[in-house]
Amino acid sequence: MSTKTIPIAIGTEAQEIIQNNLDYTLFSWSKQKGIAPIAVKNAEGVYLYDYDGKRYIDFSSGLMNVNIGHGNQRVTDAVVKQMQEVAYVTPSCVTKVRGEMGKKIASITPKGLKKTLFTLCGASAIDNAIKLARLYTGRHKIIAKYRAFHGASYGAMTAGGDPRKLAADSQQMPNVVHVEDPYCYRCPFGQTFGSCKYECASHVERVIQFEGPENVAAILMEGESGSSGCIKYPPDYMKKIRAICDKYGILLIVDEVMSGFGRCGKWFGIDNHGVVPDMIATAKGITSGYVPLGALIVSDKIAAHFDDRVLWLGLTYSAHPVSLAAGMEVLKIYEDENMFANAVAMGKYVEEQVEKLKQKHPSIGDFRNTGLLGCIELVKNRATKEPMAPFNAKPDEMAVMNKVAARIKDLGMYTFVRWNYIFVAPPLCVTKEQIDEGLNIISEAIAIADQNMIP
Repeated sequence: MSTKTIPIAIGTEAQEIIQNNLDYTLFSWSKQKGIAPIAVKNAEGVYLYDYDGKRYIDFSSGLMNVNIGHGNQRVTDAVVKQMQEVAYVTPSCVTKVRGEMGKKIASITPKGLKKTLFTLCGASAIDNAIKLARLYTGRHKIIAKYRAFHGASYGAMTAGGDPRKLAADSQQMPNVVHVEDPYCYRCPFGQTFGSCKYECASHVERVIQFEGPENVAAILMEGESGSSGCIKYPPDYMKKIRAICDKYGILLIVDEVMSGFGRCGKWFGIDNHGVVPDMIATAKGITSGYVPLGALIVSDKIAAHFDDRVLWLGLTYSAHPVSLAAGMEVLKIYEDENMFANAVAMGKYVEEQVEKLKQKHPSIGDFRNTGLLGCIELVKNRATKEPMAPFNAKPDEMAVMNKVAARIKDLGMYTFVRWNYIFVAPPLCVTKEQIDEGLNIISEAIAIADQNMIP
């Protein structure tokens, strides 16, 4: 017996599709009653279309993964061609596309990172990075940030500090130690950037000293912050973290699941900081979300360590040829269509336009952006910076932001709205006209927040 979550009079194709999904599937991160999903029929470029013909501009690239935009048939053709040749082989076999994709990745990574373990997704890339760090160093502790999300598996979820883990963290992975983020807008150390002494970095070193440097295998950092609010690293912060790693013989793992493949204007977010990590864990933009694929890219030194030692890592679908074929074509599309340069140019345009919105909307407290990975933070009062909804807000604390999100959807936009954040992360093929369209919708929705300011 099914439980209906929204009243639907069965009759149209869209209604039947929605009802089947509600009756027979489960939805992530959500109560299962009271939800009203968009029934997407087709998608092209930066737009989604439902079964009633309504168009939604996708201003978060799905979940910040559809970097090339929707519906690029070059990827379809590449996948079909690969499936006609061979759809699956075990990871102990090799295919042409596996070697080609590995070689291509080696050409775009920071110097000294040449070999890749292909995984299924971002979480499996992170899990394997943690396993590998422990195998390689013989140490067990992982240092990670509170305001980060690294995936939904137990290992990756524990490594992140995202509160979505709290419901299940009685079974969390042991030996993960969290540190504060360098959140300059809300500095946890009560400092103002420019006059501070980078307490955000020295804090990390103190924690390592408390935990015993000889016990710490790796520090895990995002290439650029994503769903936690696009918290930008202050200049040289990552260089300081790299120096701390070098001082104590600790590996630096960079999570490029969201910030990689042009999202931040370069192949990887870490490229913006002049730092070479020991490992890169990535996914999402590697296939633009068209099919699942993740990757763990390791330093030559780490790879050589296992020349005569067993690499105790493996997955049934590692180096899946169909996923790799999609990935190869997506990487070609990035280059053929000059998408990274467009991400930089459009990112600057977004920043200019949001500055104008700040003059119009007093509820905009801050805007943080790198390339096309941006986040508008709404506040009740600019002076006090009281958030329109707090971190890990309870349902009754989301009243205003829920109205903002509903208005955005009604006006024809799909984007990621979380707590007091509105994300601005359209596909890398976006144009100025489409950015104007999207920001106009966001502006109209933010007017709701303006009405809920407090003195």
